[in-house]
Amino acid sequence: MRSAALEVVVALVAGSIFGAGLVVSGMANPAKVLGFLDLLGAWDPSLALVMAGAVAVGLAGFTWGSGRAKSALGLPMRISTSRTVDRRLLAGAVVFGIGWGLAGFCPGPAVVALATGSFKAILFVAAMLTGMGIYEIFASRSNWPSGSSE
Repeated sequence: MRSAALEVVVALVAGSIFGAGLVVSGMANPAKVLGFLDLLGAWDPSLALVMAGAVAVGLAGFTWGSGRAKSALGLPMRISTSRTVDRRLLAGAVVFGIGWGLAGFCPGPAVVALATGSFKAILFVAAMLTGMGIYEIFASRSNWPSGSSE
């Protein structure tokens, strides 16, 4: 199998596993996410286990990847080495958190929820893509780094 075809197959398999995990865990259900975020109301702590599992898998992946120059498919590893916490990072985290708290979606689960035809998911993804486009316009007209790679 050619390298490009193998990359596509691996991406499809990884994305399918990720999407299935989001559905099974409840992360694609905004009501469940908002229940987890509602610390002072009817708090649903079940997503804490999902978060702990994600941190464990991420830690293992970054530990494995940090000492390598190439991925398992032979592609260059691109792991950020920046340890700087600046205003842009904090502002992005705040905007992400506000959006997550208001909508009950973050990007991955919202894309998965598109498969349900949910109007809320469609609206969220449309707003997300619009925001990404606006950022790219401003980044191209200023000294901000673009989100595009290559």
